[in-house]
Amino acid sequence: MFVDSHCHLDRLDPASHNGSLAAALEAARARDVRQFLAIAVTLEDMPRLASIAREHDDVAISAGVHPMQLLDHEPEIDEIKEAAERYAAVAIGECGLDYHYLDKTPDRVPSREVQLERFRRQLIAATELELPVIVHSRQAREETLALIREHSDPAIGGVMHCFTEDLEMAREAVRHGFYISFSGITTFRTAEQLREVARRVPLDRLLIETDSPYLAPVPYRGKPNEPAWVVEVAQCIARERGISLEEVAMQTTANFYRLFRGAAPEPSSAAREALVRAGLV
Repeated sequence: MFVDSHCHLDRLDPASHNGSLAAALEAARARDVRQFLAIAVTLEDMPRLASIAREHDDVAISAGVHPMQLLDHEPEIDEIKEAAERYAAVAIGECGLDYHYLDKTPDRVPSREVQLERFRRQLIAATELELPVIVHSRQAREETLALIREHSDPAIGGVMHCFTEDLEMAREAVRHGFYISFSGITTFRTAEQLREVARRVPLDRLLIETDSPYLAPVPYRGKPNEPAWVVEVAQCIARERGISLEEVAMQTTANFYRLFRGAAPEPSSAAREALVRAGLV
């Protein structure tokens, strides 16, 4: 089985599968994608995500605020914790730092200071709740790592989602208890440096994701992404590492449940049975 460890199910393309989220998830299940982590980008997303999780027992959700979201009110630590607990989130995020547009369109993105404080609050909330954190980092390497070192508990850890940095940053994140998640970007022709990272990250610290509806992998690049295509990411990882697709599937699934303990399936579910058969639990 495969896990899509990061997807925005409330933002999938309305034209995909005739606008049916259930059909999109069923298409993924037909390819043995049997677990989905639906990611929040604002706390206002939480009721919708919780509704999706109630309708689909293979969907877990996170609670958090994306660094690029402009808000009228910055949630306090207690507000973040309350939302995570109320809606049974298994992680805090997507949070982090993104400085890509600060100089290009500064009036359309949160300032550096706002992003730093927002990220700090979410790291503290995650540590206090003993939940892993889902980190987005772009052009903010040193400050991202500095805040992780200061406010994240290595025993709880988290994931560097949609990783696009170098091996040095990956290793530093792993040293602090983090996993490294690869998306469809890994399949892009121009992503050789990233594929080198995918070859060298310890297999027991590796996750796969779609980030759908964004960043569709080859051969679907340019189309709205969907959870079924996490298999293409897994296939790329298997080719690069010279191992079987089954090994990538089993190990990344085990990694996911090790990190996101709250998403662990019930003993009778297909996901749990697959892990037992694989000897991973």
